[in-house]
Amino acid sequence: MSDLLRAPAEIKYAEELDWLESIDDSPKPFSWRLSPKMVRLFILGSERSDGLDREVSQKWFGDRSFVERSIVTLASDRGLLLIGDPGTGKSWLAELLSAAISRNSTLVVQGTAGTTEDHIKYSWNVSMVIAKGQSRESMIPSPIMTAMEAGSIGRFEELTRSTSDVQDALISILSEKYISVPELESGGGDDNIVFAKPGFSIIATANSRDRGVNDLSSALKRRFNFVRIPVVTNRKSETEIVRFRTEELLRRHSIDLDVPPNLLDVLLQSFADLRASAAAAGSDDEKLESALSTAEQIGVLEDAVLHSNFFGERALTARTLASSLVGSLTRREPEDLAILNKYLHGVVEPRSKEEGGSWPEFLEGGRDAIATLS
Repeated sequence: MSDLLRAPAEIKYAEELDWLESIDDSPKPFSWRLSPKMVRLFILGSERSDGLDREVSQKWFGDRSFVERSIVTLASDRGLLLIGDPGTGKSWLAELLSAAISRNSTLVVQGTAGTTEDHIKYSWNVSMVIAKGQSRESMIPSPIMTAMEAGSIGRFEELTRSTSDVQDALISILSEKYISVPELESGGGDDNIVFAKPGFSIIATANSRDRGVNDLSSALKRRFNFVRIPVVTNRKSETEIVRFRTEELLRRHSIDLDVPPNLLDVLLQSFADLRASAAAAGSDDEKLESALSTAEQIGVLEDAVLHSNFFGERALTARTLASSLVGSLTRREPEDLAILNKYLHGVVEPRSKEEGGSWPEFLEGGRDAIATLS
């Protein structure tokens, strides 16, 4: 795993999955590698009441009902659509579900404006077609078709960014559970049809901010169960998520650097302040272009940690954290800089005088970063 830039969940947690599979004596739907209870335990982590011989780490932080509804959906014949704002952990939950159920989370189609039917059905190896003609050997199956043949979970990221033609092609797959290949002649059998095996399902994700880009048809909506993932607003949960992701980063880079709890509090409070300001804004021009998601919060902290490790004193400071926040959240100039400057003067400056602590240094670092970018 050390030679992979980012190992998929089934490789990263292979030992844990093997152990869970070895002790799992509950009924499993279809070709699932783990039972629904064990899938939930793998994702949400173990508790003392589970009575296990070893602890299972929590990997996704959110309401357990979202995970349970997702698992139940995948045990049926319906697709699962995870929808929510950017950075709410939809893709990570989809990856964990696929890893636990199929031990393969890499059968992914990325939805874009350029995604075509070929990306979700099949294409052809042109050189083999020229040499031998069209056959199953010269056909290149899509990740979705591969999942169908294996009875596994296929994933479709950013579904609403795909055009209506692609979405319509997905309807037939979810409804009929097979893909017809008309280019292949049928010899009386099923050589020109690829059927889905039991266990096949699709997990799709969609950003709620993409509404209106390529809205889902009512026919496609009927073939999905929707699970809406809200933005994390609970301070404790958000702290756990940020700490979990940051510890992963430190291990991956073999960095020996502590994140002081007071600086983590400063980061969390800053995002809470900026979210409140965005909610009270009268127009989009008064809001940061950033979604201010937990994922972006993690990005700010990661940037600060790496900068401190490579170019600082190998200790995270409030100044570095402020500089990373300004640099990461400035997408538009001068609009975003003006919003951040207003926040520093209107909120951080009074707080630094009243509370002290790390806030004065955070204020100074933020001002310097804005001056540099202005």
